[in-house]
Amino acid sequence: MKKFFIPPKKSYVIPFLASTFYFPLLKIMRNIRSIVISDEDREMLKNYKNKRLLFFSNHPSTSEPPIVFYLSKIVGEPFYYMASRQVFNWQGGVMGFLIRRLGAFSVIAGIPDRESLKMAREILSRPNGKLVIFPEGEPTSGENDNLMPFQPGVAQLGFWGLDEARQKDPAADIEVVYCFMKYVIDVPRETILADLENSLSRLEKRLGLAKNNKHILHRFLTVGRVLLENGEKEYKITPPPEADFDYRVGRLRHAMLDGIAERLGINPYHPQDDAITKWRKIFAIIELLELNYPDPKLPKVSKADVKWAHKEANLIFDFIVMKRDYILSYPSAERLYEWLDRFESFLYKKMPRALGGVPSHLPRRAHLLFAKPFPLSRYYTTDRKKRKEAVEKLTQNLRQEMESLLQKAQPLTPPLFSPEEIQKVREAIRDR
Repeated sequence: MKKFFIPPKKSYVIPFLASTFYFPLLKIMRNIRSIVISDEDREMLKNYKNKRLLFFSNHPSTSEPPIVFYLSKIVGEPFYYMASRQVFNWQGGVMGFLIRRLGAFSVIAGIPDRESLKMAREILSRPNGKLVIFPEGEPTSGENDNLMPFQPGVAQLGFWGLDEARQKDPAADIEVVYCFMKYVIDVPRETILADLENSLSRLEKRLGLAKNNKHILHRFLTVGRVLLENGEKEYKITPPPEADFDYRVGRLRHAMLDGIAERLGINPYHPQDDAITKWRKIFAIIELLELNYPDPKLPKVSKADVKWAHKEANLIFDFIVMKRDYILSYPSAERLYEWLDRFESFLYKKMPRALGGVPSHLPRRAHLLFAKPFPLSRYYTTDRKKRKEAVEKLTQNLRQEMESLLQKAQPLTPPLFSPEEIQKVREAIRDR
């Protein structure tokens, strides 16, 4: 329905101001001091002026859209972005006012949002149309060395856009570009360790924990364990004696999700689904309820219940993919701070990532890595029977390329501790 769809709004002032004060704003908003792109990739991007472009990127946080705006400046033409409908309401609607004028338009998850899909196709059909899609969608993982399952159908948009483009020009094509963004904390190791020590000490004091001469990595994991235990008490969960951290945090996650579904009366709901699938379904319904979307299939619940469900879903959002081995296998500063942000969000009631989060308090660099671009016509077919297979192949290729870039980027953030230190911590927590 048109009244729920928010289209982009043409503006000259906001894009001009965003371009003129770009890096000071990026520093204030996200504490990113520089964007690192190879000369080769800069030249590659410049080649897409006056061409159709479908741009994909990983999306672990809220920092990616502002960085893609910088890429549009390199190309020399505006990009358009699909953004979750809820984002337009952030900061009392101020966020929506700004991002509309920077090329964003809304999409509502959980429904066939025809107006949004129509806008995406129309943009890609233009001779120089450029559309940005974050295939992970929501929830963002908060983990830069991790990829969430891709939203179904993201590749299909490209085919629909090319369908429409070829109605105007039979020779039309769309160039596909994949990017992986990697954030690197830009201060010396000694500064990072001192800052982590200070942050951990505050958390331990808040939780009544003693340091007991433990390694800082061990202490870090202890905070996570205690927060988990507190959550189990709150939700009345008794874990099996042999259960490890990952099983327990997963069980807590599912208990919270199932509790939301039960209180809202969501049906159908499948308790056996994975947590990400559950969260996406639940939050899509919460968003529709908040919008007063006229769908008779939506549950009839009070505003108080919807408000509670939104808050609960935001809390789960911060812990949706937490696994202990993510820290132990490669304890980089960046991974530790990803978890620290979650701990502090929970204990200090900071703005959760689901609502944009708070900027890193340490300066960072953003490194951008690109896969080799290709024309969408390589996968395109008008045969309806073969279209599904083509979409699946494109999606599979997108995932593989993203994972390859992720692995290539990982060494940019080395572990803080030696293999010997990590092994000792593993042995110390083995019985926990």
